[in-house]
Amino acid sequence: MALLASATMGTVTGVNEVNVTAWMAENVGAVAPLDFELIAGGRSNLTFRVIDAVGTTYALRRPPTSHVLPTAHDMVREHTIISALYPLGVPVAKPLGLCVDLEVNERPFYVMEFVDGAILRDRDQAESAFGVETRAIIGDHLAATLAQLHDVDVDEAGLGDLARHDGYIERQLRRWRSQYEQMRVEGVDHANVVEEVGDELARSIPVQQRVAVVHGDYRLDNTVLDREGKVRAILDWEICTLGDPMADLGVLLCYWSEPGDTTAALLGAAPTTAPGFATRDQVLNAYARHTNLDVSQVHYYQAFGYWKLACILQGVFARYRAGATAGDQGSVDEFPAHIAMLAETAKQTLEN
Repeated sequence: MALLASATMGTVTGVNEVNVTAWMAENVGAVAPLDFELIAGGRSNLTFRVIDAVGTTYALRRPPTSHVLPTAHDMVREHTIISALYPLGVPVAKPLGLCVDLEVNERPFYVMEFVDGAILRDRDQAESAFGVETRAIIGDHLAATLAQLHDVDVDEAGLGDLARHDGYIERQLRRWRSQYEQMRVEGVDHANVVEEVGDELARSIPVQQRVAVVHGDYRLDNTVLDREGKVRAILDWEICTLGDPMADLGVLLCYWSEPGDTTAALLGAAPTTAPGFATRDQVLNAYARHTNLDVSQVHYYQAFGYWKLACILQGVFARYRAGATAGDQGSVDEFPAHIAMLAETAKQTLEN
């Protein structure tokens, strides 16, 4: 390794530009100087676009700059997952290098190819990027890609030791309940709705049908689409594990909002309210066509998805308040109301 600079970060919060430039030149063939830019939209692990002197573009992932939970934000785990899936044809960015030397950038990080394409975060982006005919088939493409991920044999992929094979929902309920409790913010009270819904979910867990690679946050704006609306890359593998594939389907349906849904703007699912997008039921039916799994209890998993999102949003809220988002200080004033809305939506979904 070339001579390292001091541990002080450079002008880009979260990146020691001198050290990371030297590491990338030596390990991934980047040509100095490098330009680093925090990609907007990241609210947990930080993703940077990196462009080198000859125009090659990379993506760099690292944990938040502070307020990191002991078992969260594991860069080695993320890198291991995409390294296993890439050779199997699952659409992920090509991994290029992993750095675990804390002297380089204070935290582990990894570098992967930067995948060009459309990431749809709002309705305007959806309408400008795709015509109505293409929008109509995006849901089928997302469902087919999710089924492809769930078809991966975890042992053949070398991921059999990633996590336990049984008790997925039980473990998830414990994990997110614990994170929610650790991330409480003084002065914010949700009237125990999150706790009550968690208790009800724990009492009615369906039987797990298969052990699969579960992304954990599979939704439209965590994918990069090509011009035909097909998935070029699945992004953000931060909470990926092994477990019940129906949990991914439930989360996808939570985010796949329809016009009139109260959670549309909150969940960042507004793109799917644009004219032409498939309905939630059509996405569910598309997934069912691409798999032999029983989807009849999907409403439980949707409820679990809303509840988990409430817990995740609580963590995001706590990190924003603690200033651990590398300068991305979007408004969080409405987060407590959003968390309560998600918990109430989970409760209503369970009761239907």
